[in-house]
Amino acid sequence: MNINPIQLFDTESSTYTYILAGPGEAEAVIIDPVQRHQARDLAHLERLGLNLRYVLETHAHADHITSAGRLCQATGALAAVPAGCGIAHAPLQLKDGEVIRFGQGEELRVLQTPGHTAGSMSYVWRGNVFTGDTLLIDGCGRTDFQSGSADALYHSVMDRLFTLPDATRVWPAHDYKGQSVSTIGWEKRHNARLAGRSRDDFVKLMDELKLPKPALIDVAVPANQNLGLPHGV
Repeated sequence: MNINPIQLFDTESSTYTYILAGPGEAEAVIIDPVQRHQARDLAHLERLGLNLRYVLETHAHADHITSAGRLCQATGALAAVPAGCGIAHAPLQLKDGEVIRFGQGEELRVLQTPGHTAGSMSYVWRGNVFTGDTLLIDGCGRTDFQSGSADALYHSVMDRLFTLPDATRVWPAHDYKGQSVSTIGWEKRHNARLAGRSRDDFVKLMDELKLPKPALIDVAVPANQNLGLPHGV
């Protein structure tokens, strides 16, 4: 049974945050929260009568600071992050194939999808996949920093994400064109960077992008490696 998540947006970094809860459930999971929206996210949880069980990150973001640490302090939730992404203080270091359980039988499957960063992960839940910056709507994340690899991203999408059922809904970590959701089937057929493109062509395309350095990377990455908390906390 497919159930849509609660999708929330940060206009400054074009970041999507997701709240997941099953029907009638009292526990929730939040994915990729943004520090400036901590109060907003807590208000949504309170309004819906949800207790936050886990705070998940898809990777250590370079364009905003997470509220993961503060949300955990405020709610007693546990931070769960991809193992090897440099977020050392999170109590749960997730590996490919692990399952996060919450509520009365809700299961979220961990899918390792490196490429945008070496530690990037996606999460599969009830016919939905939360792809972080690995797969965007009609695009993909860049691969030129944080041990990124165009070759790894190509295989993550082609061999992992594109093997999910076509009807799987794709919920990215960012969108810059006003789009909110796609499907695996649509991206397989239409994604401008990936559909019908060979591995070599994709690597060449990504190598030639020459994108500017993210404005907040020097601040955001160290902060996010400490779950958005001041160092020493």
